[in-house]
Amino acid sequence: MTPHILIAGGGVAGLTAALSLHAAGFSRVTVVEAAREIRPIGAGLNIMPNAVRELDALGLLDELEADAVRTRELRYYHRSGGLISREERGLRAGYRWPQLSVHRGHLQLVLADAVRRRLGPSAIVGGVRVTGLEQLPDGRPRVRLEHRDGSTRGRASLEPDVLIGADGIRSAVRAALNPREGEPSWNGMLVWRGISRMDARRAAPFMFIAGDDRQKAVVYPMTTPTLSRREVLVNWALAMPADRTAACVRGDWNRPVPVTRFLHHYEGWEFDGVSVPDVLRAADGAFEYPMVDREPLPRWSHGRTTLIGDAAHAMYPIGSNGATQSIVDARALAHAMALHPEPADALAAYEAERRPAMTELQRANRRLGPEVVINLAHERAPDGFERIDEVIPPHELREIAARYAATGAFDPETVNAGSPYQVPASALP
Repeated sequence: MTPHILIAGGGVAGLTAALSLHAAGFSRVTVVEAAREIRPIGAGLNIMPNAVRELDALGLLDELEADAVRTRELRYYHRSGGLISREERGLRAGYRWPQLSVHRGHLQLVLADAVRRRLGPSAIVGGVRVTGLEQLPDGRPRVRLEHRDGSTRGRASLEPDVLIGADGIRSAVRAALNPREGEPSWNGMLVWRGISRMDARRAAPFMFIAGDDRQKAVVYPMTTPTLSRREVLVNWALAMPADRTAACVRGDWNRPVPVTRFLHHYEGWEFDGVSVPDVLRAADGAFEYPMVDREPLPRWSHGRTTLIGDAAHAMYPIGSNGATQSIVDARALAHAMALHPEPADALAAYEAERRPAMTELQRANRRLGPEVVINLAHERAPDGFERIDEVIPPHELREIAARYAATGAFDPETVNAGSPYQVPASALP
């Protein structure tokens, strides 16, 4: 009998897992999501070519690209305006697949619509959250659920054959497996994120990351102009240390704040004609977050329960790897499930492949990953520079970028070899 697979969390990781499992021959897949409906909310994402390759394998690339931008270039700047480096990205960098800048809401709706088409309208159940679990003697999970429908609440339990915790950095599944873990780790930095609507002529046609060793800005377009729409959506994220009066704490998420709260910190920031203050003034509002991650776990899988995405390896928002690696997790897990008839063996094989690499990537992001070039430039030339090659030699810049790409397995050679997660027909259940 085909196993029943329950996925906790209807975000990028959970929905991609559902589609990947369906493609691998599993038909009894249910996604439970705490929100009553999946709506196009959130900010922007950069999806690296290794994850775009997997979305293409699922037949979603054309639909996704209909409202996304192919990222062609990434630039790093010192806060003084000096250009540290410029890197071609995606197809321009020799990849077979593009790098995409996209609104999280668009990606999530593309995934959710595909789940409903392929697995049926009841495959996603909204208003239901996992509140706990216990392992049965045979390794199966007994999952405690809370159902919320308007003003009423109900509780129930379910015993699926497999449980996948895709419920984010504050995962209830992870907490049940690691009851002493506590809150995510905060590094003392605040992050502000938002989306601006701008005339395409005032928005950069490239992605840039700028700043110094204390303050940074990330800005990139997520949509392209058309004959009927001259405005484009521009995603931005800012980071700087919290002051002593900051109200933001680790448990305070998605806190709306006015742009005026932090705009003054970025006055004068302009990079090749793109003004960060102008971008911020075009925003409707902003959200404030603590920059947090999770300590790497010694194991993700317990019997027939495992973790994917942020629930498994939440990391600092550096290097465009949050959603990217969640997508790869989902594909790797479905591949392992198809190749190993015993679910516990499948989850162990998935973890053996993914956990060591993701642990190293978490640590690399704590070392600032490729963004360390901004810190190096500031340390060596705090007042700016005339020539970056006199501050950071070109070979050092190349080595930093190549080392990080290899850590995340999104170097061109690895990506262009094709998806390692295509399930052979002979292995389909």
